[in-house]
Amino acid sequence: MKKNLIILAFLLGGFHLSSQAQKQEKTITVEVHNNWNQAKTDAPIVINLHELHADFKIKSAVVMEGTNEVPSQLDDLDRDRKMDELAFVADLPAHGRKTFQVTLSSEKSTKTYPERVYADMFIADHRKGKHQRVQAITVPGSSNIYSMVRPHGPILESELVGYRLYFNEKQTPDIYGKFNKGLEIKESQFYPTDAQLAKGFGDDVLRVFDSCGPGALKGWNGQKATHITPVETRTERIISYGPVRAIAEIEVTGWKYQGTELDMTTRYTLYAGHRDLHIEAFFDEPLDKEVFCTGVQDIVGASKSFSDHKGLVGSWGTDWPVNDTVKYAKETVGLGTCIPQRYVQSEEKDKANFLYTITAPGNNYFQYHTTFTSMKETFGYKTPEAWFAYLRKWKEELAHPVTVKIKGIR
Repeated sequence: MKKNLIILAFLLGGFHLSSQAQKQEKTITVEVHNNWNQAKTDAPIVINLHELHADFKIKSAVVMEGTNEVPSQLDDLDRDRKMDELAFVADLPAHGRKTFQVTLSSEKSTKTYPERVYADMFIADHRKGKHQRVQAITVPGSSNIYSMVRPHGPILESELVGYRLYFNEKQTPDIYGKFNKGLEIKESQFYPTDAQLAKGFGDDVLRVFDSCGPGALKGWNGQKATHITPVETRTERIISYGPVRAIAEIEVTGWKYQGTELDMTTRYTLYAGHRDLHIEAFFDEPLDKEVFCTGVQDIVGASKSFSDHKGLVGSWGTDWPVNDTVKYAKETVGLGTCIPQRYVQSEEKDKANFLYTITAPGNNYFQYHTTFTSMKETFGYKTPEAWFAYLRKWKEELAHPVTVKIKGIR
C-alpha cells in the first residue's frame, strides 16, 4: 500500500511539473526613440510578433517601464487565432528615448486595464425594440441592411472623438463630437437621449450626404468621387475592442472597378488619446493603373479649405448635422486628411469634396490618416486658422513616427 502511495505521489508530482513546464515565456527589451523635435503624447508603439520568432503561441503580454506596468494589448489582425501585434502608447520627450521590458507568455491572463477606447456594432430587432451585439456581418452586395445595423455600422471611440463607418456603398466615416474628453458612446450609442444631451453628452456633428466626409476611400471616375459599388459581398467587422486601440474593417469582394474586379479590405485604427483615424487599404493582388480618391467634405455653409498641394487637405464649415433643423442646431467642424505624397497623383475638386487622387501601381497596400475637430470641444480648435495650423503640425508629426528597436531577447 505504501509503495502504491509513493508511486501515486510521484505520478501526481510529475503531472504537476509537466503542466508547469508547459508555460513558456520570452522577455524582450524594447527601445523606443522619438525622432521628432517635439514631445509626443500617446505615441503608438507597435511590435510585430512574427519578427520575434517565439516558439510558442503567445496568449498574453506584460509591458513594463521600470517598475510601472504600461497598458497594452495583443491583436490577431488576420483572425487565424494567432496574435500578430503587441500595441501600447507612451509619452516621449522631444528626441527622447524610453526602454520597455516586454514579457510574452503562452498562458492567458485575466488582467484588465482601464478602457481608453471603445468599439461596438449592433443588429436591430425592431419588433422587440432590442439590439444584439455583433462582431462581424457579411451580406451580398445587393443587400441593404444599413437601417438594421446600429448605429449604421461599427463605432470607434477614443477620449477625444467618435467615428462610425457606414454599412453601405458609401463606406463613409461619420463623426461624433464631444464637449469633454472621455468615453460616452457606450452609453449613448451615437444617438444621445435628451437627458444625456442635458448632461453634456456629444452628438453627431456632420451630415456627410454623398461626400467622402472625413477621409472616406472612394473610387474616381475622372470627374468625381464614386461609391464602392457594385460588389459581390460586403463585410464590416470589429477586429479589436481595446483598451489601447480599436480596430474595424470593411471588406468587399468582387468590386467591379475600372475594368477589373478588386477584393479590398479597408482597416480603420483609432488609438487612445488620438483624434486621427489611421486608414489602410489592402488588396488581394497588386494594383495596376486603378485610381482612387479621398480627401475631405466641402462642408455646406461658408466652407473654408486648406491644402499644401502635397497630400494634406482640410476644410472648415457650419451646417445642420441631421435633417431635423428644428430640434438640432447647426454644428461647426474642421476636417483633415493626410496622404503620403508617394501615393498622390493629382489634386481635384468635385461638387462635394476637396480631393486627392491616389494610385499605387505594383502594390497591394496603401495608407493614410484622417481627423476632425468639433466646435463643441472644450479642448479643441475654435477658428479655421487654428485648425489649419494644427493640420500642418499633425502632418509633420505623422512624418516622424517613433522607431522601435528590439535590443535583447531572452
